[in-house]
This record gives sequence, C-alpha cells and structure tokens, in this order.
Amino acid sequence: MIRLLVRKSQDVSYLVRDRAQELDGCRDAAGWWWRGSGDAASERDVAAVLRTSPRSSVTGYDLVFAAPRAVSILLAVDPESSGALVEAQRRAVGGALDYLERRALVVPVTRDGERFGASAAWERVVGFTHGINRAGEPHLHDHVLVGARPAQHRGVLDSRALRVHLPAADALYRAALRFEINATSSWRVWSRGGREHVAGVDEGYRALWPGHDDRRAPKQHWSREAAVARWRSERENLWPIGTLEPPPATDWDAHAYAAAFEGALTIHRADLVRAWADASPYGAAPGAVDRAIDLQHPGRRFERGLSRYQFTLDQARSPALTGRARPALPQRSRDIGREEWSRVR
Repeated sequence: MIRLLVRKSQDVSYLVRDRAQELDGCRDAAGWWWRGSGDAASERDVAAVLRTSPRSSVTGYDLVFAAPRAVSILLAVDPESSGALVEAQRRAVGGALDYLERRALVVPVTRDGERFGASAAWERVVGFTHGINRAGEPHLHDHVLVGARPAQHRGVLDSRALRVHLPAADALYRAALRFEINATSSWRVWSRGGREHVAGVDEGYRALWPGHDDRRAPKQHWSREAAVARWRSERENLWPIGTLEPPPATDWDAHAYAAAFEGALTIHRADLVRAWADASPYGAAPGAVDRAIDLQHPGRRFERGLSRYQFTLDQARSPALTGRARPALPQRSRDIGREEWSRVR
C-alpha cells in the first residue's frame, strides 16, 4: 500500500542515516534517484529535493510504498531471492510514480478569471529502500521524497489531486509488483479480493510476522546476517495454516472489474484505473493499464488532476459487459511498444 506523509521541514536525517543494512548485498545502495542525481547519503543533497514556495509551510511529501505482507515475507522465506525482490519493488515504485506525475501532479493556476490545474513534473525524486520494521519483521518498503513545488512553477502542487489519485497509484504499484515478481523470479504471486498471496507459502506466516508493532518499539539497525538469522530462527515457530491454490492463469478478471463499482456514488477515471489493476490477478505493467483505459475511453485520455467527468455505471462496466476488454488489453511488456515500455520502466 501507499501512504502519503506530509513533510514540513527539510530534516531528512532519519532516512539518510538509516543504511538499511538488512538488505546489504541485495541492492547497490539504500538510496536511489528516480529523477535527478546526487549523493543519497548526503543530507544536503536529499534535503534539496524538498522544495516549496514562500506561501506554503509544506516542503514536500514522503510517499511510503509498502509491499504486500505476502511479498515482504519472501525476504525471510527465500533470502537468496531478496535481490530480485528489491529490483522488482523499485521498478513497481517507478511505475506508480510515473502514473502520479502524469495524472495527479498539477499546480492550481488562475488565467483569465478561470482556475484550473496546470500540468507539472518533479525536478528531483529520491527513494530509500528498507527491508525491516521496528519489530524486526521482514517488511519491504520504500520511502520516496518529492517536493511540494514542482519544476518551473512558483506555486506548490495541489495535494487534493495527489490524494485523489493515490488509490489508483496503489493498485498500479501492487499490480506492477506482481507482474515483475512473476516475470523475473520462480515465485508466483497473485491477488484475490485486493490481497496478495504467494503460491507455496503457508498463510501462517502472516500471523508469525503481522507487519505492525503496537508498542512502537525504538528504531533498530540490523546487519544482513543478524536479520536473516533472526528470521530463520522465528520460522521454527510457524503455526501452519496451509497454502491457497492460485486462480487459473488469466490476464484479467471481468467479474472482479465489474464488481469494483458496486455501490459507488461517483466514478472517475482514476477509479477505472484502480479497478482494472486490481482485476489483473497476476499483475500488469502500470503503463499498460493506463493505456487500456485510454483505449476503452479515448475521450478521457488527457484527464489529469481533479477530474470533473463522471462515468455512469454502464460506462464503467462496459469492458466487462461487452467482452471488448481482452482484445484491447496490452497486459504484457511484449505487447507494448519499446519506446512506451522504456517510459513505464
């Protein structure tokens, strides 16, 4: 899931000083640049990402991309594959960031008496990958810092638009993570009812490592060896529940897509994106999902920010009801043009 944390200072010491040693050997460094460059271990370089205007107290945002519990558990169940999981995580985060920048990043502008959201882009974006939580459990997540003031704008971004598109970005992130893991590892990850599962991994691990600590234990720094040894020891306390059988191999679940709009009072383009990504049980590339929505509803392809157009229930469900979805669905990377796929990645 994605959490949006508001930053009101340029103090980045918490992130810069955490070297995430629990993932040593699984990635080149804890910090990585999605946009721009610099030393991710330098507080000065990282703090420069948090740009704002004189009128705003918000310097930026910390987007926390937390892998589904079933995926994080793989760090402990199969430590040897941690490097591939981290790479899949970063590519999935990049795809979700690409969607947010294209669809959610706008700056309020008034021109000729009319107020609208002008398109924008982040000048610098830096992320930090961690693999453990305060309770010492496997917890794969990225902190991604973005500035409140986009490039070439005097004002700050519209946080309302960012929040409106966050559920869609979250669905795209999880779909991309499933897609990447299934394509680059021996593990098979799928989603059912908005919850990820891994074939062959006992569901009892969710109880062993629930992923939260109500006591808010103090932050600890684990070496890679200590973290793996601890997880190996804790696995001996597993209370087996059993594994779940994966669904049939399919790119898209029309029933799940149609059901996503049940009881919805309003339906916007971002809701279609979210529903489409969640209806892809084995995942999909974020750019492919966005393009699929454009193919179904070409009149709404340029929408961004706070959308005013509302879809009717029949319009939203039309791909599932008419059966037109599959021919128009470029789910796989090989079905997307090389230039477009490079932008998605």
